[in-house]
Amino acid sequence: MRSTTSTLALALCALPLATASASHSARGIVDAADDEYDFVIVGGGLAGLVLASRLSEDSNHTVLVLEAGGTGDDVADRINTPAETYQNGLVKSEYDWAYSTTAQSGINGHEASWPRGKVLGGSSAINGMYMVRPSEVEINAWHDIVAEDDEDGAQYWTWDALHKAMNKAETYSPPSSDIASLARIDDDSSVHGSDGPLHVSYPGYSFEAVSQYQSALESLGVPHNPSPDGGQTHGTFVTTSSINPANWTRSYSRSAYLDPLPPRDNLHVLPNAHGLKINFDTSNADNVTATGVDYSTDYGVSTKTVKVNKEVILAGGVIGSPQLLMVSGVGPSDVLSSAGVEKVVELPGVGSHLIDHLGSAIIYSTSVDTAGHLFKNGETSAEFLSFVNSATAYVNMTAIMGADAVAQLKSDVLAALDDSVNNLVGSYPDEVKEGYKSIYQFSANMLDETVGGIELLLNLMGDGYVGITAAIQHPFSEGRLTINSTSAFDYPVIDPQYLSHTADLQILRAGFKFARQVAQSDALSSVFGDESTPGSNVQSDDDWDAWIKDNVYTEYHPSSTCAMMPKSKGGVVDARLRVYGTANVRVADSSVFPVSLACHLMAPTYGVAEQAADIIRATYNGGRVSGTGTASGSGSEQTSDSQDDNNNGAMAVGPAGLAVVLSAVVALMAL
Repeated sequence: MRSTTSTLALALCALPLATASASHSARGIVDAADDEYDFVIVGGGLAGLVLASRLSEDSNHTVLVLEAGGTGDDVADRINTPAETYQNGLVKSEYDWAYSTTAQSGINGHEASWPRGKVLGGSSAINGMYMVRPSEVEINAWHDIVAEDDEDGAQYWTWDALHKAMNKAETYSPPSSDIASLARIDDDSSVHGSDGPLHVSYPGYSFEAVSQYQSALESLGVPHNPSPDGGQTHGTFVTTSSINPANWTRSYSRSAYLDPLPPRDNLHVLPNAHGLKINFDTSNADNVTATGVDYSTDYGVSTKTVKVNKEVILAGGVIGSPQLLMVSGVGPSDVLSSAGVEKVVELPGVGSHLIDHLGSAIIYSTSVDTAGHLFKNGETSAEFLSFVNSATAYVNMTAIMGADAVAQLKSDVLAALDDSVNNLVGSYPDEVKEGYKSIYQFSANMLDETVGGIELLLNLMGDGYVGITAAIQHPFSEGRLTINSTSAFDYPVIDPQYLSHTADLQILRAGFKFARQVAQSDALSSVFGDESTPGSNVQSDDDWDAWIKDNVYTEYHPSSTCAMMPKSKGGVVDARLRVYGTANVRVADSSVFPVSLACHLMAPTYGVAEQAADIIRATYNGGRVSGTGTASGSGSEQTSDSQDDNNNGAMAVGPAGLAVVLSAVVALMAL
């Protein structure tokens, strides 16, 4: 059984931007930049375009965005159509950075693929559109880490503050009554925003398997969660997605924060502009000042410099932001020295505390209709093409392993703290070791909290097969990102150290065993047939461990390489997102998360960007935020006309097999 909703009326077309002094087209997208700006944002992805839109609301401030990728106009249909994310996505195209990790000893020497969006909108233009939020207990732990150094600044990072910021970003639309009934979705309006630029809703099409999946989890003791976005994500639910129900297209940072803007001569967005280096005035060595940014629009053939009057804001995500800091001379002295970069600021934590969600999929045959089957057979309604995987569950470890086993696991990992520090980060600077202890303690505390330790995601994107992805949310393994050259064009060295802590393998094993129980439950007997991956021959713990090491992949949620922590713990930014040792450089993206969050990272990254914009604007507006009255805050992306010109975004993977499909998420965001 499946259902569609009727298409809503389209909104009005977006107004074009007026021509500014630089040569440019509508909506502030330019083909050349001026010589100087008040704010230069490096990275026109999810967070960067939020910041650009909000900062340019103050007409007395000029803003430039440097985005290494293109506009994406030539692939607008593939961005805008949610189903294309899974069936014909942009991973491995020119709009994907296509990073890879180093060979990972914990997963049998495999190198993991790390796609990230290289386009206006960043990973929000190519991801799986999940708008899962973190839990209150996680954000309050974030607050407590920051409060160790700055109690006043920590007020920005309580659950209430971040919840408000996430709501500011969005306009929530509840599902239609038929979709709500079929997919078992509750109207969650009370905890959502109603007047933000980003559309947050649900697909206009669903399957009976979505509600059956939730029933299966309930039969195993996992509760249905009617309101997962209000600070308590434990349970099973259908997550919101960044979908505009007016025309069933992707809503992403470009279509939400840039395209609908009224004329603003103070905002320029320069695509195909690769940020190369931040230039500093080092006359005050303890607090250097950024004076400009070098960039290239021709892949390094020539270099241009833009002067910065107020601030440089990095929004290049978990990879781009720490890389640009390091090639600019801000980072660990050992890394800078080995790469041949002159040290400007000794900051040991840059690139450290790299955390990621790791998972894989169990796969079964099916005889029921799936999204993948209908897509292959020519279903083309807009409602159907808005369908994305969104039936999920965040299951706490007590529900998966039992209270006694979790208590023992927590005791074991806490007893192993010192050994873990020596084994995992023993060669890192002392500050990073101290930060790892805080992250480790957080992950241990989450083991017996009512918060998801494992995400279980239903996948209906295959043709003739279905699956469940299981992914760890609070890993004990921690990696590092470094550079090995002076050039921002050379890809950094990404070493997440997957499964370097044995507890992660134990947690994942338990998660996959539980996922198998879900798949084999009576509630899903009409949907899930024979198990093809890993197969019935995988039974013992050793069997599972061998399969896991050969088959896991990123869930596309890396974070924390510019962590918001005390400098003494390997932190990179303070509570106001300012890079330690600099007077006017901030980072505002998913790299600042101090801990791993049990969610997809898009929603909290929008929250961080909104919060950053408020902090920065208050700095230059006498402690208050003064908008122009024509801000993007009311904004919705508009009609199909405006979106035909542009895109819509979040992060994705086109599948060769279901295991690849299941790895398509957001992540990352972005981040």
